Amino acid sequence: MERKTMPSDVVQSSVEEIDLLVCGAGAGGMAAALVAALEGLTVVLCEKTDQVGGTTATSGGTTWVPGTHLSELAGVPDKVEDARTFLESVVANRGGLRLREAFLASGREAIEELDHRTDVKFAAATAHPDYLDGPGAAYGGRALAPLMFDGRLLNREDFARIRAPRSEFMGLGGMMVGRNELDTLLWPLRSLGNLRNAATIVGRYFLDRLRYRRGTRLLMGNALVGRLFYSLRKAEVPILFETRVKELIIENNRVIGALLDGPSGPRRVIARKGVVLATGGICWNRKIRDQLFPEGTRDYALGPISNTGDGADLAVAIGARFDDGGDSPALWMPCSSYRRANGSLAVWPHIILDRAKPGLIAVSAAGKRFVNESDSYHDFAMGQIREGAMPAHLICDSAFMRRYGMGMVLPGARNLSQMVRAGYVIEANTLVELAARIGCDTEELGATVEAYNRAATTGVDEAFGRGASVVNRFNGDPAMKPNPCLRPIGDGPYYAMAVRPADLASSAGLAGDEFGRILDEAGNPIPGLFACGNDLASIFRGTYPGPGTTLGPALVFGWRVAKYAAGKLEDTHEVPLGAA
Repeated sequence: MERKTMPSDVVQSSVEEIDLLVCGAGAGGMAAALVAALEGLTVVLCEKTDQVGGTTATSGGTTWVPGTHLSELAGVPDKVEDARTFLESVVANRGGLRLREAFLASGREAIEELDHRTDVKFAAATAHPDYLDGPGAAYGGRALAPLMFDGRLLNREDFARIRAPRSEFMGLGGMMVGRNELDTLLWPLRSLGNLRNAATIVGRYFLDRLRYRRGTRLLMGNALVGRLFYSLRKAEVPILFETRVKELIIENNRVIGALLDGPSGPRRVIARKGVVLATGGICWNRKIRDQLFPEGTRDYALGPISNTGDGADLAVAIGARFDDGGDSPALWMPCSSYRRANGSLAVWPHIILDRAKPGLIAVSAAGKRFVNESDSYHDFAMGQIREGAMPAHLICDSAFMRRYGMGMVLPGARNLSQMVRAGYVIEANTLVELAARIGCDTEELGATVEAYNRAATTGVDEAFGRGASVVNRFNGDPAMKPNPCLRPIGDGPYYAMAVRPADLASSAGLAGDEFGRILDEAGNPIPGLFACGNDLASIFRGTYPGPGTTLGPALVFGWRVAKYAAGKLEDTHEVPLGAA
């Protein structure tokens, strides 16, 4: 196929020659740049914004990679063969076999090399189950959590370049808090251990604020970003901030570089081994959202507003094939929100802290349950999309609100009145009044609560199977018997909170092969052009097998792209060419 040679407005004398140009400083792009540098390639990483991290920085940071040495060190050894069986069950006949086989083949080596040669460190969770039951599903070992990173290892200028987490997920105006630390900080006087730990965490934070704009104790996705960035600095990889890719340069049907536009003006970079697109996916690309996304999901995304689908636009312009992502163009998170007094939008992703707990239901405008509320965030939101429940409302009683909180109302409900005044939470003394206030059918809501309460009494949810799966029960309340996800909704007052699906990552993206090479419309690799992270279509074809199944492939394919560019991975067709 003859590919269009893009024009350039940069004179030849300004040409800079390197081995590999990586576009985008999220997890995938930083991993590709880091591994390429370790392999001795000359690398330049360009980033459109003035910060690193992209969507990774605001994520939980969990990274799903089967069969790693870390699972063995944690005492929960995982087998790649089991993961293969699990994915065959989950993804079934949706395609993508060659890429998944490449992911499974390289996951252990990629994580082991990062662990041994860089400051990118993980620990395998002993208990963090896959999101779906089935043959080969794991309870622990596959989900890797990045270790806490001390931001003080970076100079102050570099620390400021790490994209901050969502403000809703930080305490005291800039302090990161781990999931297992929440109770300690909410109830410091409950025990001497709580008091000691709370004093340590808060004391460190106040000391940080004497020198930094936020706390330097980085956790979750921020820790992963910090570790990648620190490793890149140690490897002396040049990073061009506020520099976007204006166009790809084609010569003899091969991508040989790119025209960049940054603070010092345009620059022409020739990349002998190729160009890697890792620009964050289609997130805020209005044209693609309008074409592929269901109604009711097009107006808000959880990724940075700078993620505008640049990689997809650049590649499609020279003949690349765009893949719709399989079952869904995006991976979803139910989110609640309200407008702050200053006009900014506060958004809360409902991950696991409330939906799985006993005593809460989700209803559509018809006043009916439509999904297993304890399922993964993606599957919950897919239920919303199928039902057209946008928004849906989470409903609970006052006892639930005090015990577990809901959304931005934390356990103990200390800020409940404030959230009611803000319109974030709807309060009513009776279910009839609550139904009227949220605009759902009054009789149906009453009947729904009655049916749910009967199921909660028996411990068996015949309608949706809530509490039957491993992940349901893991995220429920073990003190509640016989089903940790069910208890009757009791007396009022009652509370409701609107939730809508928001995309947390792309599933649709550029079609690629097992080396991250971008394919053209005929299915052939475009020489010199690669993708990883959200720019590459999801290898799980719109399904969401477990925690971290976006970050896992991002890191592993970043590793594979770099190794292939360095000549360390050969196209041996170990996976049959006929496999989709």
